[in-house]
Amino acid sequence: MDKVIIAKDLSLSYSNNETIINKANFSISSGSFVFITGASGSGKSTLLKSLYGGLKLKQGSLTVGGVELGNVSRSKLNFLRRHIGIVFQDYKLVKEWSIDKNIMLPLLISGYVKGVAQNQVDKLLKHVRLNHQSGKYPLELSGGEQQRVAMARALAHNPIIILADEPTGNLDEYSSELIWKLLEGANEQLNTTVIVVTHHIPSSLNVDYKHLHIEYGSIHEVC
Repeated sequence: MDKVIIAKDLSLSYSNNETIINKANFSISSGSFVFITGASGSGKSTLLKSLYGGLKLKQGSLTVGGVELGNVSRSKLNFLRRHIGIVFQDYKLVKEWSIDKNIMLPLLISGYVKGVAQNQVDKLLKHVRLNHQSGKYPLELSGGEQQRVAMARALAHNPIIILADEPTGNLDEYSSELIWKLLEGANEQLNTTVIVVTHHIPSSLNVDYKHLHIEYGSIHEVC
């Protein structure tokens, strides 16, 4: 199975003084479902941020989707990001835009014409059970509904990788279950590589997964 992510002696930090991830070595196969766990402040979100080029490497190498992120050009980074879907705990929706426009943005960036993009948006809203909310704005929706919009946005451009940072941390049980089903469906039906930062791995998830745990700057696989 091809490796979609390869880290070799990867070190990450936000300053020259403190190393958060220290000389980590791991790989993730294409089509995998991966959980990243660790205590608060252990570096889970830092690692996830590095995977979409949001944080420069301190040391080592990190290859994502065939793109080496150590000294990546802006054009290659933009190319990679067009193949990644990201789901944040706080949704990161543009509040001044309708939910339809929020979902449409990655499609327009990827070059879809507006009519085709709108058709895709309609399908996605139905997929996340929000077609009845079409045209509304994020603040008119509950937190769980906003996260489902964020999930639709992440799926919009058929990404090869979905990165999710505590995607159910603020949600009610119904919305949490739906988000997990959407992530599981993307992995099983579309062969999307799904990487989730979480404090708790749901027992109800019906998928084989890889578990990476971060402790004191080190990353190891939990068997």
